[in-house]
Amino acid sequence: MSVQLKENKEENYYSKEVENHNFNRKVNLNELLARMAKQQKQEKKNNIILSAAAISVVTVFGIILTL
Repeated sequence: MSVQLKENKEENYYSKEVENHNFNRKVNLNELLARMAKQQKQEKKNNIILSAAAISVVTVFGIILTL
């Protein structure tokens, strides 16, 4: 009997919390486009950094081999 009461209390707690949540169903395309542009800039920056690091490693390795 006490187990049923605990389940009901938890069920009521969660159902009230879900009812209090307001879900925004609209999609803002401007926000999505801005987020996509920001993500693309970040990816481009990461690619440039990775390329520079790889070129630096190859250059240092080449210098070491020539000595």
